[in-house]
Amino acid sequence: MSIFWLKVAVVLYGVASLAVLPAVLYDRPRWRVVAIPATVAALLFHFVSVAEMLRSAHHLVPVNASEIQAALGLLLAAAFLLVYAAYRTLTVGVVLLPAVFLLGLLPAFAPGTHDITVPLMNSAWLWLHIGLLLAAYAALFVSVLASVLYLIQERRLKSRSPRGILSKLPPLETTDQIALKSLLVGLPCMTAGLLIGTALAQMTYGASYFRDPKVLLSFAMWIAYVAMIAIRKSSGLRGRRAVWLSSFVFFIMLAVWSADQVSSVHQFAGRP
Repeated sequence: MSIFWLKVAVVLYGVASLAVLPAVLYDRPRWRVVAIPATVAALLFHFVSVAEMLRSAHHLVPVNASEIQAALGLLLAAAFLLVYAAYRTLTVGVVLLPAVFLLGLLPAFAPGTHDITVPLMNSAWLWLHIGLLLAAYAALFVSVLASVLYLIQERRLKSRSPRGILSKLPPLETTDQIALKSLLVGLPCMTAGLLIGTALAQMTYGASYFRDPKVLLSFAMWIAYVAMIAIRKSSGLRGRRAVWLSSFVFFIMLAVWSADQVSSVHQFAGRP
């Protein structure tokens, strides 16, 4: 049933992705009453699907690519609704909702069938480790998106073009607050996730854990994340430089994800 619920969620995300476009880009507020309820309903079905998916696989954490994509999509959808609740803007949904839709396609219609080979997979601490890091990744993605929107809005205002679809973007202060607060939410999640992962790996793999390329990249990402927040708060960094800084950390995050292929510590799943 988990696949069925996820398919329902993906369809609803597709509806929300289509509805948010006229609501944001063409000033059709009536589409808001389609986009938000569809996203809320999709999130509920999505949550039920992920919970059933992990329970039927007899582990508490997302392990293979399908499960990770489903979990990350769930977090991004939740992030969109939190941004909407706080700032009453649908703008980030123009990117976030299609991203969630695409992340859900593979798990819904071509789910993975990997078997779990590591007993540690049933540890609640490992579940917390992965969940916190996924939340941090989702927060970083929202921050990058908000920084890009800030840059677009700033250019529009400098060009003095009050009309057009870009005029529907939220004010500069709003997008800047979304970008910074997303980072502030993501930092404790990333810190706690790395600390929990370090403790678990020390008990399981010993000191060799710290020679793993993904581990080294993860700590580099954390250092860059902290530096980015410090620079933004101390210098009031905005605009183009903020986009480049957020993008730099985002690309480190992508490198961390791709390092699974050469990591001995994070190879949890056996081959089908």
